[in-house]
Amino acid sequence: MKAAVMRANNAPLEIEDIAIDSPGPGEVLVKTAACGICHSDLTVLEGGLPVPPPCVLGHEPAGIVEEVGSGVSGFAPGDHVIGCLTAWCGVCRFCTEGRPYLCLDQFLGRPEGAAARLSGGGEPIGQFANLSSFAEKILCPERSLVKIRDDMPLDRAALIGCGVTTGLGAALNTVNIPAGASVVIIGLGGVGLSALQGARITGAGKIIAVDTQEWKFELARGLGATDCINASDTEPISAVHDLTGGGADFVFECIGLVPTVQQAVAMTGRGGTTVLVGVVPMTEMVQVSAADLTLQEKKITGSFMGSNRFRFDMPKYIEFYLSGRLALDELVSSRIKLEEVNDAFEHMRKGEVARQVIVFD
Repeated sequence: MKAAVMRANNAPLEIEDIAIDSPGPGEVLVKTAACGICHSDLTVLEGGLPVPPPCVLGHEPAGIVEEVGSGVSGFAPGDHVIGCLTAWCGVCRFCTEGRPYLCLDQFLGRPEGAAARLSGGGEPIGQFANLSSFAEKILCPERSLVKIRDDMPLDRAALIGCGVTTGLGAALNTVNIPAGASVVIIGLGGVGLSALQGARITGAGKIIAVDTQEWKFELARGLGATDCINASDTEPISAVHDLTGGGADFVFECIGLVPTVQQAVAMTGRGGTTVLVGVVPMTEMVQVSAADLTLQEKKITGSFMGSNRFRFDMPKYIEFYLSGRLALDELVSSRIKLEEVNDAFEHMRKGEVARQVIVFD
């Protein structure tokens, strides 16, 4: 099959023909229909997350089941599915207490000694998040998949696999936004625009969108933003304080940069909550004032993959889309071929896109 292989960090992905194994026990082979391009893929490519090459990136797929391994009972050939990076074991502390997205076993691959799922030239090729969906097919654990209704367009369904679930879930699951609360969204990529929609769905009052790209503000207003701040020509902290009378109730940082995390905490009002959604590179630390947190009783919380229970959440998000409550079409900046993936990363680096989707024949 054809796949985009990361052979080295900070180098273009190589489009190669590689081998994919047959499904083993508990595994499912999926023909990839579409895959969104997530900023986390770029973070891995640039060395911000420690994933060794060679590896096939991609973790926001939707597709159709081709074959299932022994012991698989929940899927059959022809099923339409979404893949999710937060696989779950079902028996650990986090799974049994209702937080399967924190499962300790979610990134385990095949058992030691088993053949690699992917290989090229007789050598193993690593999988990213058990998915590796920058490829024509995916071989993954059945607990990395959720079955969806057949009438959901797969190029829109793919967005739900990571970006939409991460942003929307941060607003719907990680924190409890009461009706009328003031909310700030920093970063208007696919994740940020999904968090913005989550704030709208919960009935937030003032929803303030912050970015440095003017073109994104018309899109943000159409999705529910009441105010927009261009941080390239306006001091955003003061602007948020002016709009909210002293700071917002909830601030969602959806980029993953040290300066914007610090800005998010500063934009948060007394008793408010900063939600860290973007992934800061693991090599970097963020300094914040402990006194600012204590004396104003601010809270900082992380949100991993929208605190999802994906087999419950993703079908619900599809219903949101099909009923008109959740916009997905508007998030797609372009549909591309696999061979255009490196150009897509350049567009992402320049902030020119919301979400790009690789569509397979």
